[in-house]
Amino acid sequence: MTIEFKSKWLPALISGLLLTAAFPKIGLSALAWFALVPLHIALRERTPKEAFRIGMIAGLAHYLTLLYWVVFTMRTYGYLPWWQCVSLLVLLAAYLALYTGLFSLALVRLCQKPVHLVVVAPVVWVALEYIRSFLLTGFTWGTVGYSQFNRLHIIQISDMFGVYGISFLVVLFNAAAYVLLLFLARKKWRDHPVDKRHAAFAAVLPLILIGLGLAYGSTRVRAMDSAMAGALSPRVAVIQGNIDQARKWDPAFQISTTKKYVDLTLSVVPDHPDLVVWPETATPFYFEASPKLTRLVTDAVRQAGIHLLVGSPSAQGAAGSRAYYNSAYMVAPDGRTTGRYDKVHLVPFGEYVPLKRVLSFVGKMVAQVGDFSSGEKGRTLVWGENQPPVGVQICFEIIFPALSRSLVSNGAGVLVNLTNDAWFGKSSAAYQHFSMAVFRAVENRRSLVRSANTGISGFVDPAGRVMAHTALFEDAVLVRGVPILTEQTLYTRIGDVLPIVCLIALGTMMGRLMCRYRQEAHDDAVPAKIPDWIKRLVSRVVDKRR
Repeated sequence: MTIEFKSKWLPALISGLLLTAAFPKIGLSALAWFALVPLHIALRERTPKEAFRIGMIAGLAHYLTLLYWVVFTMRTYGYLPWWQCVSLLVLLAAYLALYTGLFSLALVRLCQKPVHLVVVAPVVWVALEYIRSFLLTGFTWGTVGYSQFNRLHIIQISDMFGVYGISFLVVLFNAAAYVLLLFLARKKWRDHPVDKRHAAFAAVLPLILIGLGLAYGSTRVRAMDSAMAGALSPRVAVIQGNIDQARKWDPAFQISTTKKYVDLTLSVVPDHPDLVVWPETATPFYFEASPKLTRLVTDAVRQAGIHLLVGSPSAQGAAGSRAYYNSAYMVAPDGRTTGRYDKVHLVPFGEYVPLKRVLSFVGKMVAQVGDFSSGEKGRTLVWGENQPPVGVQICFEIIFPALSRSLVSNGAGVLVNLTNDAWFGKSSAAYQHFSMAVFRAVENRRSLVRSANTGISGFVDPAGRVMAHTALFEDAVLVRGVPILTEQTLYTRIGDVLPIVCLIALGTMMGRLMCRYRQEAHDDAVPAKIPDWIKRLVSRVVDKRR
């Protein structure tokens, strides 16, 4: 190995791989607290251009290994050749790696002294994660905070700061650990050593913040346990039909698929559920538009005497101007439809084609599920007497915190995630998707119910505990009492204030840096020589005025 590879590219690669290992399926969440240290090591004494490239390598190593399942999904269900599937993965990873590159560039540009890293690194990282959440429709998969979903006490601060609060702590700890390494090794950052005072600051700040976070978490867990003990807890059943994706939309299997869900539903009647939940597009037909198949469902609901929340495609409008939706219907015990939620945040290239005129060649990637329209944000579904409304999120909507907040702000007493993760096979994607749902429960202090076609289905309580879950690719039913809390958290009320503050701080730091560069350029400029003809002209004007 060359010295350049060992000092620049190898640490970047290690950082990317450690970050991936912190997420499910590997799930070594503790690695996230040290994963960025090798990247910091690689950035020492680098130019901004070199820093950006090093950050890109770290990002590519991370996202190529985190999102490898994209190739399987595109190949199996998009029917694309292997080279196109791999190319799409590389393009997606390269886009996401830009943020890691910009993070590395910002550290080299903004951190003149090593102690600056402790404050600047978490601010920049969280600001960039926030930008990624909405730019180009948004993609929050791989937000660092999600890696800590199983750290019960530390994730409790999410009810104030959201998942970004966890990201902030993780990155701050990484930066502080690196500054302490510099101090112990007596190395410099941009010709500045780490003195004892700065080393003490780097050691104490993360300990104080993490200690406060853990203390808060312990208090909140006890408070949630007390609140749940006295809360109304309706019984909810989730049905995991485990329908093969290759058969799901085959007309020959419509009746057998529907009957399978009906039979699984009737099997839980002895457990007396108040609500039964089927997964995303559980019905392989347009509910209410196919009378015979719809009757199979509504007759079962009447027989069971339960409320049913069922995922189904829907259509609205006349032929020629018809709009299609990925929907969830609430069916009352008498078989009437009492409400419908239409998915708001659609999957680009999966449920619709953005810039369709330009990108018409990717049309067949959405052939199975149609070209859907977006629904109304924040719409909740009413069910039962004295029961709070249900807030539904379909598929990857659950990874967007603002959608959950809007539902809870609109009165939702329980969050329900309907999904079909058969697209992911047995890859790590299904585990990662489930782990992100945990944060929506904690952020809003609502129980979360998840029904997935092939898994992972389960229940998460308002403290973030996974109460029960299913395995992948098996027929399953789960029945649990679901605590209903009504408090509105600080995060529900004010939203993503922390990342917005970080974004403003980043903008301020960049503005000050640009002003400094302009001032330096102005000070170094050589005064221009005034031409003689201008001097003579000015002299004549002055003489005339005299």
